[in-house]
Formats: sequence, C-alpha cells, structure tokens
Amino acid sequence: MSDTPERLEVWCAGEEWCPITTTATLIGKKWHPVIVHRLLESGPSGFNELKTNVDGISSKVLSDSLDDLQEKGIVERTVVNEQPFRVRYSLTSRGTSLEPVILSMAEWGEQHLKAPEDPDSGVR
Repeated sequence: MSDTPERLEVWCAGEEWCPITTTATLIGKKWHPVIVHRLLESGPSGFNELKTNVDGISSKVLSDSLDDLQEKGIVERTVVNEQPFRVRYSLTSRGTSLEPVILSMAEWGEQHLKAPEDPDSGVR
C-alpha cells in the first residue's frame, strides 16, 4: 500500500488551469471551507459541536456537506459510540493539507473585505 493518497479525478486533465478549477470545485461550496477551517481549529468534532462552530448552517446542509467532503476524502467519519449513537468528524491527511489554502483565504478576506455595518451603532 502506498503512502501517497489517491489522486482526485478531474474533468480538465492536461489543461494548465485544471488544478485551480479542481481545487475551487472541491472547496468552492459555501460551507466547505468553513467546515474545514473549524476542524483545523478545533480538531475532531461531533455533529452538534460542528453545527455550533459553523454558525448559520442548517443540519441538512451540514450533513450534506460532510457527506460530500467524506466522498472527496477531505473528512472522515468515525463512530464513537453505538448507544447513544455518536460520531466524530475529523480531517484526513488530504483535508489537513488544505490548511495553507484555507488560511490564505481567511487572510485575504481580512485584508480586502469590509466588515458589515452594525445596525445598532447608528453609524453609516
């Protein structure tokens, strides 16, 4: 067995822009980078803990996102307990390797995005 993770299939193989579009497709869904970021920050987490840490996400969207990230080899799901049933989600080595990408996205956002106006401040 090889230590090299299986490579992801791409539709654009051979094109110079292919690595960019493949990565964007992988983490380009609204909540995917946030989920990866929270797992990088907090480590393995249960579903409810992750839902709390990803403020604003519905249970259905979180569940679908985790399934998608699992399918892509970014997140793994481990059953911790059968009674009561509990699972923990953690990043795979492929997921952990996204850390510089996710941190760069956060840094870029901090440098270039304006904070929303506070409706209670009275300042516009």
